[in-house]
Order: sequence, then structure tokens, then C-alpha cells
Amino acid sequence: MLHKKRGTSRRYREHRRRGLRPLAAAAAVLGPGIIAGLSDDDPAGIATYSILGTTHGYSLLWTIPLSTLLLIQFHLLGVRLGIHTGKGFSSLLRDRFGMPVTTLVVTLFVVANLGTLLAEYLGIVAAASLAHLPALVAIVAAVAVILLVLTGSFRRIEHVLLAVSMVLAAYLISGWMAGPNWADVGRGSIGLAHASGSGMVPAAIAATLGTTLAPWGLAFIQSYAVDKGLGEHDYRLERIDVIAGSLLTGVIGLFVAITCAATLHQTGTHIDTAADAARALEPLAGRHAALLFGIGLAASALVAAVVVALSTSYEVSEALGRPARAGAPVRTEHVFYGIFIAVSVLAAIVATGEHAAPMQLIFWTQVLNTVLLVPQLIALLVLNADQTLM
Repeated sequence: MLHKKRGTSRRYREHRRRGLRPLAAAAAVLGPGIIAGLSDDDPAGIATYSILGTTHGYSLLWTIPLSTLLLIQFHLLGVRLGIHTGKGFSSLLRDRFGMPVTTLVVTLFVVANLGTLLAEYLGIVAAASLAHLPALVAIVAAVAVILLVLTGSFRRIEHVLLAVSMVLAAYLISGWMAGPNWADVGRGSIGLAHASGSGMVPAAIAATLGTTLAPWGLAFIQSYAVDKGLGEHDYRLERIDVIAGSLLTGVIGLFVAITCAATLHQTGTHIDTAADAARALEPLAGRHAALLFGIGLAASALVAAVVVALSTSYEVSEALGRPARAGAPVRTEHVFYGIFIAVSVLAAIVATGEHAAPMQLIFWTQVLNTVLLVPQLIALLVLNADQTLM
């Protein structure tokens, strides 16, 4: 049965039956847009925006507003598909195109997700290095993430982690205090500035698109909307949810780049480590810049590590025709949770053994994201244009 026949989400109806006011009940159905949006300001996003501003100054700022507008559009398409069909992305692929195409797209999707998940745990390793902690912290983080999801705790603490990761909003203040040339910022944001920096302009543009329009985010928001049981009448609220989450992540990302352009680019700094990137916060935090950066990086990494791994579990499970429900008992969803554990452990182990410049490695995982994003976007557009579905 199509989800649109249910009208409003089961969560909204449950909260109304419990006597909550409409505003509180409506708040219960929100979340996919904010979580998927803010999760983009993860270590992969912070590394990409930092390198963009540090290497190219203000000249490529336009890639962030452009990516944000595309993020809003494609996230809305994903939510719309989930609400109107009651199915996740991989389920619709299997129904519409058959298993061969689904297998190819999901395989590319898993490859992209593993790269991004590695970036999240590399971010945790980078944050740990600022506190002079060993790389094995990534393994501890993976265990904590797995326990959160297996015990059903993630949905209870996700907003706490997102709030902590909002420490990265300190870039808004630091960027202002760094005294950027706002005329150059304006020209760079609308694409009128002359490209500066090294010859890696195409890679910088690709990485920005890949970290903002992340394959995992597009798939997650659709499957999470289905998992929450959202109905057709929830779509208006979800539009607000998606737009708010996307704009918030875009503004933070833009100020990360502006801050680095106004500080690190001016001194000719080259970002290789988290300590290099943390220096951009010195106008605000002074000698505490590394601590502030480390807290935000670690918190955003933990949130994204859960979301990216969940996205992988959703898509593989749906492609196999298996149930995909976060919070369901482990004994009934062993495939879903098994995938989650496998990708989390694999990414954490690889991250602990990698000692090359982590910020640069994180950056290149996002370039890979862009390459693998193309077939997913094409499929998403085709599915939304299918009148038999919509």
C-alpha cells in the first residue's frame, strides 16, 4: 500500500493520541532534513571547505551556494519519493529497473559510502591527534556507534550530538572577526572572482559537489522518511525540514571557506592535518582554537558515522528485499544490523592504520563521491518522473 494513503505519519498520530499539542506532535515527524543536512558538515565537509578556502581564497565560494541549492532540490525529490511510495531508493530501483541495474548502482553506492565512512573515522583520528590521543580512538568510537544503534539509543541522542557538532558554527564568528574582504566574498559567492590557487580547480569543485550532494545523504533521507512512517500530509513540514537543514549546512560550509580564505590563504598555509585547519579559528578562540575545532570535528564525525552506515544498511537491505528498520530488534533484522556493523568496523580499522595527511585523504574521498553520484542522480530523476509511481 502506498504511504500517501495513510495521510499523516504514524509518529504524528501516536503523539496526538498521547495528547500532545499539534506543534509538539509536528516536531516528532521532523528530523530527516536537519539530520541529513547537518551531517554534511562532517569531517569530509569541513576538510573540503577548509581546503577550498585555504587553497583558492574567495574565488570558488560560488560552488557552495550552488551545491546547497542542488541539495535542497534533490533532498526534496528523495523525501517526495519516500512519502508517496513508502519505499526506499534501492527498493524502487529493483522494482523499476530490475536486479542487474540495482546491483550495479548499489555496489557503486557502497563504494562511495565506504570512502565517506573512512573519512568520518579519519576525522575522529584527526580530532584525537589534537588531544594527543592514539588513533585507536577510532575503534572505540566505532564500538560506541554500534552500541548506540543496536540498543536503539541513536534516535534519543542524535539531537544532542548535532547540537555539539554545531560548535562548528563558531566559524561564523571567527570568519567575521578575521576581517575578510566582503566585496571579494560577494564576488566569489556569485562566481565573478578570478580563480586563484593551484591547478586543482576541477578537483576542488568536484569535491565540494561530492561532499554536499553526498550519495549517502540522498539515499538516507528517503529511507529515513519511510522508516519514520511519514505520510502525504507530512510533506509540507518535511519541505521546511529539508530547506532548513540544507541552508544551515550551506551557511556553515560557506563560512568555513570564508574563514580559511581570510586567515590561512593569506599566510600561504597548506592544510595537511587537523592542526593546520584548526588555525583558522584562532581569531575567535586563540590558543584554544585546536580544542574548539577538535570538539566540533569529533561530534560531527560521530553523527555522520551513524548516518552513513545506516544509509548503507538501508540501501543494501532494500536491494535484497529485506526489511530496513532502525530501532527494530536485532534478532529480527540481522542483515540490516550486520551490514551496519561490518562497514563501521572496516572503516575504523582502516582509519587507525592510515598515517598519511588525513585532511588531504578526506578531501579526495569526496572527489570520488562526485564520480559515483552521477548514476544515482539520474536514477532519482527518472523515478520522480515516473507517473505510475508518483
